Amino acid sequence: MTKVLAVNGSYRDDGVTDKAVDILIQTLLNQGIEVEYIHLRDHPIEFCLNCRECTQQAGEKPGKCVIDDGLNELVEKIESADAYIFASPTNFGSVTALYKRFMERLVVYGYWPWGEKFPLFRKAKIHPKKKAILVSSSAAPGLMGRWLFGTIGQLKKSAETVGAKPVAVLFTGMAASKPDQELTETKIMDIQQMAEKLV
Repeated sequence: MTKVLAVNGSYRDDGVTDKAVDILIQTLLNQGIEVEYIHLRDHPIEFCLNCRECTQQAGEKPGKCVIDDGLNELVEKIESADAYIFASPTNFGSVTALYKRFMERLVVYGYWPWGEKFPLFRKAKIHPKKKAILVSSSAAPGLMGRWLFGTIGQLKKSAETVGAKPVAVLFTGMAASKPDQELTETKIMDIQQMAEKLV
């Protein structure tokens, strides 16, 4: 059975990004897929110390972070999942600071011993790749936001770092038109069809 891990960097409860992820998850659950949902706003992850302790040991397995917070537990969940949903709204042309903090802590997936000029990604040669869906939203029109902002690239880098290949991208534009923005029926159908790509 496929096990999906969803990681959402939205600050706002029940915003557009949350609603899109909720529909993805419900569609998967309706098919009997096991899903675990991590709201980063509720998960204790501190800033990276840049000590690189986690990058010193070679191997495919991610390193262990020295910070005693929720990161090591989350990495275990990442490792045990078969597929992923990575989500963040677009703030100032980027993922949220909350998501960026998580993203930086994914350095545990790098092998970078002292003396080397750059890190090697532990999962770079893993095949077949796990699947991932990337989800974002923006106040800008969808096409503009998707191509001019860096959010999707950052979400993609997260997926690749943990050994996954994006199979679908959902970018919802004009997400700040109303205080309680709803998704259109067409968008909901698109999201439901997108969920099929993870299974």
